[in-house]
Amino acid sequence: MLQIIKNEWRFLVRSHLFLGISIIFVCTLILSVFLGNYQTQKQKQSHRNAKNHVRQQWEKIDQLNPHSAAHYGTYIFKPSNLLSSLDEGVNSVTGNVLRVEGHVQNEITYSEASQIQAISRFGKLKSSLLLQYIVPLLLIFLAFNSVSNEKQSGRLKLMVLQGAKPFQIILSKTVAVWLYGVSLLILVLVVYGTLNIHNLTSEILIRTILFFISYILYYFIVSGFTVFFSARWHNATLALTSMMSIWILWTIFLPNILMSSAEKWHPLPSRYEFKSAMKEDRSKGLDGHNPTDNRALALKQRVLKEYGVDSLSQLPINFDGIRMQADEDYGNSVWDKHFGNNRKLLKKQKRSYQLGGILSPFISLQNTSMGFMGNDNLHHQEFLLQVESYRRVFIKMLNDKQTYGGSKTGNWGWKEDNAFFRSVPDFKYTPTTISIVFSNYILDVILLVFWLVIVLILIILGAKKIQIV
Repeated sequence: MLQIIKNEWRFLVRSHLFLGISIIFVCTLILSVFLGNYQTQKQKQSHRNAKNHVRQQWEKIDQLNPHSAAHYGTYIFKPSNLLSSLDEGVNSVTGNVLRVEGHVQNEITYSEASQIQAISRFGKLKSSLLLQYIVPLLLIFLAFNSVSNEKQSGRLKLMVLQGAKPFQIILSKTVAVWLYGVSLLILVLVVYGTLNIHNLTSEILIRTILFFISYILYYFIVSGFTVFFSARWHNATLALTSMMSIWILWTIFLPNILMSSAEKWHPLPSRYEFKSAMKEDRSKGLDGHNPTDNRALALKQRVLKEYGVDSLSQLPINFDGIRMQADEDYGNSVWDKHFGNNRKLLKKQKRSYQLGGILSPFISLQNTSMGFMGNDNLHHQEFLLQVESYRRVFIKMLNDKQTYGGSKTGNWGWKEDNAFFRSVPDFKYTPTTISIVFSNYILDVILLVFWLVIVLILIILGAKKIQIV
């Protein structure tokens, strides 16, 4: 087998066309890594600058009523992921700025895709674009006549007569082509690692290894399928046409069809329906800005009874702050209901789409590529949950200061000094651990292995076909 692989590579190296295409493509790959890394570093710097600017604005508040500060709010910027230079996933369309304020859970805005002039079907030049679409095409064009050419030249019978088993021949030719894809993938990762040598962590290395495993599995599947067709058909053109049809089905038609189907099976409410339903539920709760609201009056009586007094002026605390926090608590239950329902539907859509990997290994590759690089919807939703948790702590601190900080009910002119606002903690994002990520994408890995087994079975069948010839 080793000798067959060596012979295949000698033949490839002697081809001037192959060398020319390889040099151009390698340069393109390296350029894509450089550009992706440059953009990621630029985004990280922009995020850092914006984050520091907003924090400085908050800490420069001289004197302000705490609840007025809750309406003033702050902004949270989604941090750039170092691994997005390899696969940016959903980041370009999900938005990266989230306003944190009282009484409302805002949606994330300012997606990168909404701010560019031209939107391509495949997006910007990214390493993932080349690794997912172009490298498999190169493997197909390298493998489609690997066995059929041997048949036509008569070398195949000679190799069998010399003792090479048909299974070894097909497997060796598959591995020879597969190694070309692996070499390109290793090149991308080496260049990436060199550019970010000082920022590499164990978490990044583990994610990158899983990323690497996903791609080499997919490359073997593509190479094996193509070599099988080359062994199955006498005509190389028919082998190429068969594999190209499958490639188009895998990468273009099935992903779109299955995603559309998943969205129909588990439909999200329209933006209008979503907003209207939240507004309706929100109207059923206490209105923190309306002292005459029936629910606010009921709360007032409970607090007066709790403190054993007859009027708000006798309270040792500020009832306005309690009413505002009660408003927040009810609002939080509404947000949990509606945003939580959306998250459940998104998880169902994701699982349905993952099962599409049974029909297309490309779907499993895309899922693992985004997931292991930390730029999928799982990571995005986790970021939103952390921001919302921070928002609730942030607003409660302000309302508690309004309640217990020394102000009196109805005294909205009371202001807290700068020291308090500086003491309010800033948002800190905790990335999702790789163990949680892997548990969410183990199905995709299993499906890639499933397709690998199918390829090995096809190689065995292809070997039997050679024996008949």
